[in-house]
Parts: sequence; structure tokens; C-alpha cells
Amino acid sequence: MIPIVILAAGTSSRMRGVDKLTQLIDGQPLLRRVAARACPVGTVFVALHPDASARASVLDGLPVTPLMIADAAEGLSSTMRGAVAALPVCPAFMLVLADLPDLTTADLAAVMAARDTDPDALIWRGATPDGKPGHPILFDASLRQRFADLSGDTGGDSIVKPLRDRTHLVRFTDGRARLDLDTPEAWDAWRATH
Repeated sequence: MIPIVILAAGTSSRMRGVDKLTQLIDGQPLLRRVAARACPVGTVFVALHPDASARASVLDGLPVTPLMIADAAEGLSSTMRGAVAALPVCPAFMLVLADLPDLTTADLAAVMAARDTDPDALIWRGATPDGKPGHPILFDASLRQRFADLSGDTGGDSIVKPLRDRTHLVRFTDGRARLDLDTPEAWDAWRATH
């Protein structure tokens, strides 16, 4: 199966002291919800900060492999760099942000399936109905080495932007490919509609 990496090593700095990934949705921590939805689609790895014991504990019992990212404090790029380097040999790999509450198993499967329907692309990713790119993002293995050079907190922009013409967008029915919950206000607004 193609590996799926859930990027969960951030500090929740905009949550003012609360860990967004352990916030409960229908009685389940957000990180566990995202990981559980990914498990039927691929082999799941979860990138974590080495000190994130609370996050690791919410994954107990799930068939996932934690990846402790020693330099996660440097930002998203270092988390991606470390996580991708730790993956086994694979034809492609998927990255998913851990704070996207509405992504479904079917969404991840649809992006995986796009690799077969558009094999000439190098990147396949979820998007809004009007084509704004979001998550999850599936990368062809030929791009793997580029992750070794990532730095800062810009994520994979330096890899993705130059390859817009080799990117296949899977448009979802709403904005869930881009809806992340990273402030208390975002959580309040989301809970008010769910």
C-alpha cells in the first residue's frame, strides 16, 4: 500500500495553550479521527514531535507507525523532510495535515485513485469546487529527493508550485480540502455548524 503521512508535529501555537490535535470531535481526538480515516486507504505514518506523548497516546490501538521528528520545532518543512526520509521504498506517498476535520476516507481514496486515472501527473491533490488546491497531497516517488532540501516553515511550496502543470486536482464538493482548525475561533465556528 502507498504510505500516508499525517503531519502532526506542530506546536498548536495559535491555539493559545490548547492542543488542537487532542480536541474532541464526537468524543474522539482530532488526530485519532484523521488517522482512523486514513487507515483503510494506505499504510499510515504519523509525524510527531518527540515530546508529544499526549498526541502519541491518542493513537493507541490504531495500525499506525509514529515517526518522531527530532527537529520538528524548526517548522513544517523540517517535519516533512524528516517524515519523507523515513518512509520505505514506495511508488508514491501521501501527505495530510492533521488539523483537517472534515476529510473523509473517501476523499483520501479519491486522490489515491487519481494517480491511476492521470498517470502523467506528478502530484495529485484535493481541492475546493472552484479549484483551489488543498489536502491531501499525493506525490510521485520521483519527487522524494526534493524533500531533503526543504527548510523553514513554508511546507512543500517550493516543490509544488513549479509543478502546477503536472498537478491533478480532485475537486471535493465543498471547502474541506482547505478547512483547517488552528485557532480557538476556527474551532468555535466549525463546532457551530457541526
